[in-house]
Amino acid sequence: MKKIIDRFVSYVTIDTQSDPASESTPSTEKQWILARKLAHELDQMGMSEVSIDDNGYIMATLPSNTDQEVPVIGFIAHYDTSPDFSGTNVKPRIIENYDGGDITLNKSKNIVLSPDYFEDLKLYEGQTLIVTDGTTLLGADDKAGITEIMAAMDHLIQHPEIKHGKIRVGFTPDEEIGRGAHKFDVDKFGAKWAYTMDGSQVGELEYENFNAAHALVSTKGKSVHPGSAKGKLVNAIGVLNEFMTALPKKEVPENTEGREGFYHIYKIKGEIEAGELEMIIRDHDLEEFKKRKEFLMGLGEQLNKKYPGAIEVEIKDQYFNMREKIEPVFHIVDIARKAMEALQIEPIITPIRGGTDGSQLSYMGLPCPNIFAGGHNFHGKYEYVPVESMEKAMAVILKICELTATHDFKN
Repeated sequence: MKKIIDRFVSYVTIDTQSDPASESTPSTEKQWILARKLAHELDQMGMSEVSIDDNGYIMATLPSNTDQEVPVIGFIAHYDTSPDFSGTNVKPRIIENYDGGDITLNKSKNIVLSPDYFEDLKLYEGQTLIVTDGTTLLGADDKAGITEIMAAMDHLIQHPEIKHGKIRVGFTPDEEIGRGAHKFDVDKFGAKWAYTMDGSQVGELEYENFNAAHALVSTKGKSVHPGSAKGKLVNAIGVLNEFMTALPKKEVPENTEGREGFYHIYKIKGEIEAGELEMIIRDHDLEEFKKRKEFLMGLGEQLNKKYPGAIEVEIKDQYFNMREKIEPVFHIVDIARKAMEALQIEPIITPIRGGTDGSQLSYMGLPCPNIFAGGHNFHGKYEYVPVESMEKAMAVILKICELTATHDFKN
């Protein structure tokens, strides 16, 4: 446990916040600090083929130690943290033998992590938690995943009696701004499949995510003095309002769950002459996803009949449901499930209400389900991770390596 804590703390105290406004890769210079540290540690622990490319993508190999023919598998995590909340000067605090009550993160600011609000805390009574000081995020997303992969590789090196095939490790920048897989060299990685260690609660095993698109809705108006505006003025703000009013009221994130899709407006600006809103469209079902996009385009056409040339709807696909790419090779999910069950961990197989590097990688030719890393309340000051959850994730990695080496791929 101490080794895992020390390793994790050494990672989260390095600020690696990514920046969506930057065009470089990594998007922030400070990500390089942890990237170089990880590459150095991989080399020092005895991994081979350690590389870090010009875009900050880290790869390394643990060679096979068995005479059996075993597919090459990989484990992937990202080292950037979210731009949604500060990652500067992270001060992790260790709570041993958590008593199940409120945890005061910051007394002077009255910031309290309470099981009355965050009910999952009740699952970890008696365990060791790592929390924030209430002024930053923690960075368990996804430095917990990195910690678990590094610890597992170190363990396999120290215990050659555990038989495994060739294992590839990959650490990526900029996942939090949707670019984690954009420059990932799948051919260089050379694995048949991989697992992202980027989930939350113990037991999570995910191979299904949203289909996703971004919509930019722009409106043009005609400004006329309001005293003589009848029949002449076109208010771009009003056109935007009509567009928003026509959206299904209940199909928004705060009213949906499970496989229910939604529309989500997250940015709006406007004046009489011009208005603009940005929104995302999400649905697990591909046909329903297509219908959602068609609905928005049709709504724009209707408003243009009422206000000729006043509205433009641009929709760009962002990513797709990885289920389509994973179902044909479903044994990779079965191996992860069996690994959990062998460790008395109940698999929680649920659709991701979001995206993952694994989605993009699956469409790039690297099928990539997602496994829990153990953290909770990502992207904010209430983020925490139980150390026991990281230990369990590490154990799952080890068991996957072991089971892959003994799996009968002919049947």
